[in-house]
Amino acid sequence: MTATDILWLDHPSCRDLARVGGKAANLARLAARMPVPPGFALTTDAFDRAWRGGALPDALPDDVRGQVADAYAELTARLGGEPPSVAVRSSAADEDGGAASFAGQHETYLNIVGADAVADAVLRCWQSAGSERALAYRRSQNLDGDVHLAVLVQALIRADVAAVVFSANPLTGSLDEVVVNASWGLGESIVGGTTTPDTFVVRKADGALLSTTLGEKARMTVSVPGGTEEVDTPRFLRGRPALDAAQAADAAGLARNLEETMGWPVDLECAWSEGTLYLLQCRPITTLRSVNR
Repeated sequence: MTATDILWLDHPSCRDLARVGGKAANLARLAARMPVPPGFALTTDAFDRAWRGGALPDALPDDVRGQVADAYAELTARLGGEPPSVAVRSSAADEDGGAASFAGQHETYLNIVGADAVADAVLRCWQSAGSERALAYRRSQNLDGDVHLAVLVQALIRADVAAVVFSANPLTGSLDEVVVNASWGLGESIVGGTTTPDTFVVRKADGALLSTTLGEKARMTVSVPGGTEEVDTPRFLRGRPALDAAQAADAAGLARNLEETMGWPVDLECAWSEGTLYLLQCRPITTLRSVNR
């Protein structure tokens, strides 16, 4: 299937940041050799056509809705089985770059099933570009130009454990350490700051675990029909480390490989499902302090 506004992550054309945004372009660079869930991007071209004076339509244009439905059907065929649960994530053209990450400024919708529900989530991602939160962030970063928003649709990883990983220590500036923040369930509770994750510091050179600080992990995000919900973490899990030393070393190894591939220190999101590690996002660390070497 070919569609003007749809680009698949495993195709070289999806590496065009201007058309698919920073989030999708970074993952497309990595999809062939890293454990990236399959998916596709609805390009910024579709958004640009629909954007009128800073306002968007109340529904996706018919041609865009049709393309999204066809792409979702192809993703279903690629994965086999029933229509899959997907993550629908905003991917702005100036997002996840070296200057501004846009973390949390545009919307993400998880555990979406069915073509109509995916199309509705795409529209809500579009509309988030005009939210006061996103516009205020753009102003604070001196990004007052036009918004160009793509939307990334990927197979949802039903995470047992999720982590945010830094290939350099963002607190000390050390380039020799990897910092892994991990907690139970999907990663939204970590990214949103509503739970205190475990923190593992790993030596980059050999994956040796240098320190472990257990967080309270009182809240976790889980899949529910039609989306997700943040719930209390079962008490028996709160005191248990979310990762063992081998998993922390695997996360550090992934971060090291990504840093070498991308050419800059990385801030990544990953998840484990039934023992398999998946890469969900990769961007530059925008807050890394200078280090005296």
